[in-house]
Amino acid sequence: MKLFYRSFGSGPPLIILHGLYGSSDNWVTIARALSNEFTVILPDQRNHGQSPHDTLHTYSSMSEDLLELVTDLKISRFFLAGHSMGGKSAIAFALRWPEMLSGLLIADISPFANESEKDNIRSDHFKILNTILSADIERIESRAELEKKIAEKLPDENVRGFILKNLKRDENNRFVWKLNAEALLNNLDNIMEGIAPETWISHQISGFPVIFIRGEQSGYIPESHYVEIRKVFPAAEFVTIPNAGHWIHSDVPVEVIIQLRRLLDT
Repeated sequence: MKLFYRSFGSGPPLIILHGLYGSSDNWVTIARALSNEFTVILPDQRNHGQSPHDTLHTYSSMSEDLLELVTDLKISRFFLAGHSMGGKSAIAFALRWPEMLSGLLIADISPFANESEKDNIRSDHFKILNTILSADIERIESRAELEKKIAEKLPDENVRGFILKNLKRDENNRFVWKLNAEALLNNLDNIMEGIAPETWISHQISGFPVIFIRGEQSGYIPESHYVEIRKVFPAAEFVTIPNAGHWIHSDVPVEVIIQLRRLLDT
């Protein structure tokens, strides 16, 4: 699949993969801040942003999309970062083509399903996606009108704001969704499960720095997962960022920039 992408700056290539419901837009501020040190490439992953829609939405397919992108751009080695779903996509790529990576940063996601929170997280995403699918956006006149309509189902203002970034107007000036909510809902179990430990390759991956950053107020990377993660990435470093939740790049962008620069300096 040919992904839409944005590119900023010059220097060693750094590719950043956004999370579920996100797009390349979410990382533009960080990309510009790093543009003197990296060539920062921000793809829209499949079923998001301006990239094509497809019924298939798995980490295997997303890692293959990334391989197609770097092949088209003639990039043989690069730094890779990903947040949430994008972090799992980045890990899936690292497991298959580690020789192409100069460094890996994973933002607030574990490769494994969080069994203690899985049902709650799945329920939250199920509600969000069904709210998107049931919204009668063809009849609304403004984002504010839609936000008012969905406020009861999605009471968290930050979540509503994030979802509403996926609205755009079509050629007839009517609102449409940029993301493919139907495909995401149909593939929700795949998205939640992530990468099963039994599918991990048998040998350890080394030769480049690996940093996992997690928000202090988020539970997406339980400390109990550290041992299993280090079985594949023995040099993995875990950094907890104060005053940050799951959307760590939005909560504390300066801290995320610091950690991304460490990849280049390591």
